[in-house]
Amino acid sequence: MVGLALAINGLHICTSHFIYRKVHAAVSFTRTLTMAAKLVNRECLLLIQILVSFLILVIVPAAFALPLKSLKSLTVIKEVNREGPYLGLLTVSTSEDSAFFATGAFQPHKTHPIIDLSCRRFRVGKIHDKKVLYVRCGVGMVNAAAATQQMLDLFGVKGIVHFGVSGNVNDSLSIGDVIIPKQFAHTGIWDWLNLNGTSNLDHVAELNVASYNLPKGKGNLLGLVGYSEEEFYSEFGKPNIAQSLLWVQTSKHWLQLAANLEGMVLKQCVNSSLCLPRKPKLVVGLRGATSNTFVDNAAYRNFLVKTFGVSSTDMESSAVVMTTLSNGFPVITLRGLSDLAGKQPGEKAYTKFGSLAAYNAAKAVVQFIKILQ
Repeated sequence: MVGLALAINGLHICTSHFIYRKVHAAVSFTRTLTMAAKLVNRECLLLIQILVSFLILVIVPAAFALPLKSLKSLTVIKEVNREGPYLGLLTVSTSEDSAFFATGAFQPHKTHPIIDLSCRRFRVGKIHDKKVLYVRCGVGMVNAAAATQQMLDLFGVKGIVHFGVSGNVNDSLSIGDVIIPKQFAHTGIWDWLNLNGTSNLDHVAELNVASYNLPKGKGNLLGLVGYSEEEFYSEFGKPNIAQSLLWVQTSKHWLQLAANLEGMVLKQCVNSSLCLPRKPKLVVGLRGATSNTFVDNAAYRNFLVKTFGVSSTDMESSAVVMTTLSNGFPVITLRGLSDLAGKQPGEKAYTKFGSLAAYNAAKAVVQFIKILQ
C-alpha cells in the first residue's frame, strides 16, 4: 500500500507539472489531450502502469470473488453433464439427508462427488449403477422450488424423484407407512376475510373459523379463510398465460412403475426398544396437501381430510411437482408418514418415529431407482 501511495503521489506531481506548463498553450480540449499524449514523460507512463497493474491484480479479483467461485462450479457442472443425463433426487431436511445415506446405496462420483452452488451441496454419483444427482433443498416451498429449478436449469437431468417425511391425515394409514401420491394440492393460497366478509366465488374451499368456537354459535374475529387455485405455467402451454388448477398430477408412467413397490418390506423398529405396533406398508395413488405450514392440529387435520380428501400433509411436495412439470420433466414423490398431524396425544410422534419414516421413504426411493429403466 505504501508503494501504491508513492505511485499516486508521483503521478500527481508529474501531471500537475505538465498541466502547469502546457495548459495555457492549449486552444481546445482536444488539442490539450493530443499534446498530453505526446509530451507525457516516461516516468508518468511507468506510474500509470503500476496503478493499472494494481487494479488488475488486487482490486478486480477482490470485487469478483463470488462470481469467480460460481464460475468454478459451473465449469465442473459442464464436465459432469458430459456424463449425463442423471436422475435428480431431492430431499428436505438433515434427518432425511442422514436417512438417505444410511441406506448405503449411494456411490459418489470418483472425480466430482460434490458441487457447491448457491450454498447448496449437489452430490454426483450412482445408485444401482444408475447415474443420480442428489441435493437437500431445505424446508418450505420456496426452498423446494428454487432447488428444483436450479437442478433443472444447470444439470442434465431426466426427471425428479422427491422424497422425505409427511404428516398422516388418513386414519386408514399408520406412522411408518410410505405413500406415493398421484396428486398434490397447494393448500396455502388463502384469502383471509373479515368476520361477515364477502365470500369469493372462485374459492375452491372455505374454512369458517367460527365453526370451531367453543361454545359454538358465535362469530370469530378471525373470520373466514378462502382457498384459491394455483397458477400453473407450463412448457407446453402458451407463453405468459397461466392455467388455474388445484391439483397437480405426478407423472403417470412413473406412478404405474412405482405400483410394483407395494408389498416391499419396510423398517418397523427405531431400535430394540421402540417399534411400531404393525408392519409399515407402501401405498400408491393417494392425494397429498402442501403448504408452508407444519400441521400439528387435530381440527385442521380433519378439515383437510373432509374438504380435500388428502392422506398426507407436507411443506414441499407440491412446489417440487409443479416446478418439475412446468419445465416439462417427469416427477414422482415418496413420503414416509412420521406423525398424525396433531391427532396423536402427548409427545409428538415425529420426534420418536421421524427417523424411521425418513429411512422407509429413502429405502423406497432406492428400490424405485432399481426398477426404473
